[in-house]
Amino acid sequence: MDKPPFHPLLLLIVGVISISTSAIFVKLAGDAPSSIIAFYRLALAVIIMAPYVFFKHAPDLKHISRKDWVWASVSGIFLALHFILWFESLNYTSVASSVVLVSMQPIFAFIGTFLFFKERFSAGAVLSMIIAITGSVIISWGDFQISGMALYGDLLALGGAVMVTGYFLVGQSLRKRLSMTSYTFIVYLVASITLLGYNLALQVPFGGYSGSQWLIYAALAIIPTFFGHSLFNWSLRWISASKISMSILLEPIGAAVLAFIILGEGISWAQWLGGSIVIFGLMLFIISTKKMMKPKLTHHPTDS
Repeated sequence: MDKPPFHPLLLLIVGVISISTSAIFVKLAGDAPSSIIAFYRLALAVIIMAPYVFFKHAPDLKHISRKDWVWASVSGIFLALHFILWFESLNYTSVASSVVLVSMQPIFAFIGTFLFFKERFSAGAVLSMIIAITGSVIISWGDFQISGMALYGDLLALGGAVMVTGYFLVGQSLRKRLSMTSYTFIVYLVASITLLGYNLALQVPFGGYSGSQWLIYAALAIIPTFFGHSLFNWSLRWISASKISMSILLEPIGAAVLAFIILGEGISWAQWLGGSIVIFGLMLFIISTKKMMKPKLTHHPTDS
């Protein structure tokens, strides 16, 4: 197809709104354990994907090497840990702080590629990282003034950003050999199994949740996952990776607006200032590292 079935701008708007709902749904899940929310989000996504994967991509799965299965499994474990930490952070800090801090993943990814793949830092990348980190410090300082537990939530969100960075770095080379669908399905499957084991070990109940909570689990599996990040991946056919990267940076803004409307969460001056600085720093970072964005996005099924 020479043209997308919908205007590219519409694709980006739908994608941004969809990924912005993730933190809202987690908050609306109420007293449901974070690890259970993460488990059902991924498990239901696997169930939804399974018929298509086995019908269309069964031959691909059969020809994946043992080494690639191992590394894809490691990637899935990182994704599971990302969801545990990020979803748990929302029990302690605000949607605005949590989503902004977990969005700092590109910074951690660039540091990781420098340490493990010897990627070189440009002056622009260094400056943008300093700006983004400064913004995160302002957010954390402001949250600490409110509550020590809010700062704890901020640290969990940063831990979630580190885990999703591990997921990206492990999957970076795999995505050159595996199709997006096959890779995503394996990662979701392994992450689900990891979360299953985690919940069993902690004896977290898998049942006894309300009807509204089950609807939230299903909504998380569909809206931010398939109408969010999967839509971004699909739209790479018509929209540049750098534009999509910039669009994803609107997630903290969208999430904060939805949190204000739906949850009644206000935004402090530190969150406004720090969040604006973080987003500005990340925008500069993407501009200065454009050539790195496409590999990262093409295997970005969900970090939110």
